[in-house]
Amino acid sequence: MERVPAVRRRRLGEELRRLRDQAGLTSGEAAGLAGWHQSKISRIETGRSSVRAEDVALLLDVYAVRDRDLRDLLATLAGNGVQRGWWHDFRDVLPVEYRDFISLETGAIRARSMENTVVPGLLQTRAYAEALTRDVMPRLGRREVDSLVSVRIARQAVLRQDPPLELWAVLDEAVLRREVGGPEVMAGQLRHLEEAGRLPHVRLQVLPFSAGGHMGVTGSFVIFSFPSTSDLDVVVIDHLTSSLYVDRKEDTEAYGAAFARLRDRALPREESAALIAGIRAEMSH
Repeated sequence: MERVPAVRRRRLGEELRRLRDQAGLTSGEAAGLAGWHQSKISRIETGRSSVRAEDVALLLDVYAVRDRDLRDLLATLAGNGVQRGWWHDFRDVLPVEYRDFISLETGAIRARSMENTVVPGLLQTRAYAEALTRDVMPRLGRREVDSLVSVRIARQAVLRQDPPLELWAVLDEAVLRREVGGPEVMAGQLRHLEEAGRLPHVRLQVLPFSAGGHMGVTGSFVIFSFPSTSDLDVVVIDHLTSSLYVDRKEDTEAYGAAFARLRDRALPREESAALIAGIRAEMSH
């Protein structure tokens, strides 16, 4: 069975605790109605142990939760033990943190991304992804590079599924001008961004150099949102060798507010598209 990321277990536990409180039950009362020991409820609510989708369904029955979308979401967070993610086939080359990231990305309905260094993975061309992987991890062999690039491209299926992931990306102008792979690769990448920006479920905005300093320069981040409730939002902050997952409600709200400010400072969608096209024309010459 695919490993359920710790961040998802914590978010699931917090949501189940909220629903228990809403039902007016103590953990002991809930355990009694479910036929469990109270310690099992405690382990689930604190995220210390995984929980099967069947057990989640039982608790939701105990709490009289009838919202089908919410029930489906919580079952997905638990992992159903039947289907495993496609990324499982790449477990030999993918660190646990990256598999967790893909798992969150696959289950989300919306992603808000602030990027100040490179093109977001969901919008990279294969040539750009390959050049970037070689530059960042020069010790990798050809086979490993090919596997990581294949994973990067496979992730982009979330933009073609039904319904597709809604992606709102704010890019610093430096992302567009950094010639990863050289002018030809970058020209192709920028053309791809222009095409992606015309999709109804993808919104691209550029923070031009003329905007000056902004909070995004301190680090890139992405906010994943899930169906039914914003209380399950998760922020992922990339570091050199790992990723930090932030899921406390006050923190996710702070990042949400920060993204809104960055979005408001960035160029509107049409002006951003024009800037991307202009930079591509420069590189083509």
